[in-house]
Amino acid sequence: MEIAEKNILAKKERQFVPTNLIIDSWITIEPFYKKLAERNIQNVSELKKWLVDLSELEAIVNEDASWRYIKMTCDNTNETLVSNYNFFLNEIEPKMAPYNDTFNKKILDCAFTNELDKKEYGIYIREVKNEANIYREKNIELQTQIQNESQKYGIINGAMTVEMEGAVVTMQKAASYFKNTNRAIRQEAFDKIQARKMLDEETLNNLFNKLIALRNQVALNADFANFRDYMFASLGRFDYKKEDCFNFHTSVSTAICPIIDTFDTERKNKLGYDILKPWDSEVDISGKEPLKPYANSDELISKTIACFTKIKPEFGEYIALMNELGRLDLDSRKGKSPGGYNCSLPETGAPFIFMNSVESLRDLVTMVHEGGHAIHSFLSHPLELSAFKEVPSEVAELASMSMELISMEHWDVFFDNKDDLKRSKQEQLQKILSVLPWVARIDKFQHWIYENPSHTVSERTNYWKQLSTEFGSKVVDWKGYEKAADRSWQNQLHLYEVPFYYIEYGFAQLGAIAMWRNYKTNPEKTIGCYEATLKLGYTCSIPELYITAGIKFDFSPGYVQELADFVMNELKKI
Repeated sequence: MEIAEKNILAKKERQFVPTNLIIDSWITIEPFYKKLAERNIQNVSELKKWLVDLSELEAIVNEDASWRYIKMTCDNTNETLVSNYNFFLNEIEPKMAPYNDTFNKKILDCAFTNELDKKEYGIYIREVKNEANIYREKNIELQTQIQNESQKYGIINGAMTVEMEGAVVTMQKAASYFKNTNRAIRQEAFDKIQARKMLDEETLNNLFNKLIALRNQVALNADFANFRDYMFASLGRFDYKKEDCFNFHTSVSTAICPIIDTFDTERKNKLGYDILKPWDSEVDISGKEPLKPYANSDELISKTIACFTKIKPEFGEYIALMNELGRLDLDSRKGKSPGGYNCSLPETGAPFIFMNSVESLRDLVTMVHEGGHAIHSFLSHPLELSAFKEVPSEVAELASMSMELISMEHWDVFFDNKDDLKRSKQEQLQKILSVLPWVARIDKFQHWIYENPSHTVSERTNYWKQLSTEFGSKVVDWKGYEKAADRSWQNQLHLYEVPFYYIEYGFAQLGAIAMWRNYKTNPEKTIGCYEATLKLGYTCSIPELYITAGIKFDFSPGYVQELADFVMNELKKI
């Protein structure tokens, strides 16, 4: 642990905010915002000091908010934890927003800002200008409403359970039955999951309708034509446009979707079925029991450490340190919010990994994925300003998705049996291509939703069905389950909680495939490029960061086809 603790988590002593500060009200932290707003800056050195003090305050407040979120998602049935998080959303964050706008204007109006090194501060100043341009005071209350409403999605889904084999289980656990070799059990799990989801279908539709209306008003208030255009600005998408997303949709439709149909056809034939149903998509096609890469969360942790150590010893140390610090909550349980995430803790440095493991291969992939995010958190932590560490998702997901594929070269840690190891790699490579049509479908869905914010539920359903023709499987038969297919978009957390944060997975998946291709040729050089990229945080543009990683930021049909061909060739070698 010495390397990780000494070089990565050398916590800076607070210079501006007292070490014993407890954020229990706005009154406790407002004086520090006032001091920063009122401070007179006489030269570039004083500007840099002001930025460092602002960064310290941001890190402290953001970490406090992060812990409130972590604790709430770990047990969203605990009213105190939910209340603590809501307190921050409703009492702290709205009061921060005007000060943040004041700080942005202070930076832009400062006579010494132009003296800052453009290579070091250029991206940051670009972000500051963007935030100042889209800020509207009348949106503060709306954005608070949006956050309050969006968190209801996790609470609704966290409360969902079904009964399987005499036991009440979470939806994540129930979904693990899709790998059961007994087709009747798979269908039973599917039927029960869909019956339970149907109970909240209208609730989730109404929630989404409310979110769309609120988000559209935010966009209009900020003088944007629609929420899509507002979010492109809000997310700082300086390095690509909506037309590039449309290009990605087309590339996936033409280069990837036909491959997925061949996967499904092969699956149907090898299973010996006349019809392939949605509950047949995850069972092993050779009739073997589901892969079980670990027995419990402790073993998942220890094996992940061993796997990461093989890639680079420090990577294993980071996960071990997180475990020692109690920053891993991996098991699925009732009352726990769905999904998985890595939450950076900007002041103390070591992040927190949250997931819902049920001892499946998917959990292994989730763990190494979030582990990639964690490595990113560690490597970017030494950067001077918190803003330098706020990495765009296109790069954050490159770090995590690359780790999925790079770690695969060392999955012998998880699988002693060579046949199981072979199966795990086959499943993973098919999965990384199979996810691309879903990413394209969700993204194109969002473009339509916010270009047409007054649409009805029926119109939304019809458009989702239309996208199924473009991106859905031509082989899987949903007959008798049309309503389940129509509401399948409700499974995507991002639509409710982080709108337009999804295309990044597609871009990053392409980048990850390119990184893995490089790793297979030259592991040492590739990991060097990987680390160099992650250490930069967000001090370079996205294309520049991809170049540092040794790959291209490209989603043209030709490049997508090239990467797909590479994956298919690797599949043939297994």
